[in-house]
Amino acid sequence: MMLKPAMKDLLGQVPSRYQLVNVVAHRARQIASQAEDEGYPLNEKPVTLALNEVADGKIELIDRD
Repeated sequence: MMLKPAMKDLLGQVPSRYQLVNVVAHRARQIASQAEDEGYPLNEKPVTLALNEVADGKIELIDRD
């Protein structure tokens, strides 16, 4: 089974798997909420869209330390 995008590509954008889960979950909720509010159907699942955004470097992480 091939995971796309690859985990190594995702971890190149986000420092840890735990943070990756949080970032993707948060973005997926945003995508789903926006689609529902604007009334358009999604061709892919929100988690898939969020993962692709992370892999493409479209998500900017904010350090909250």
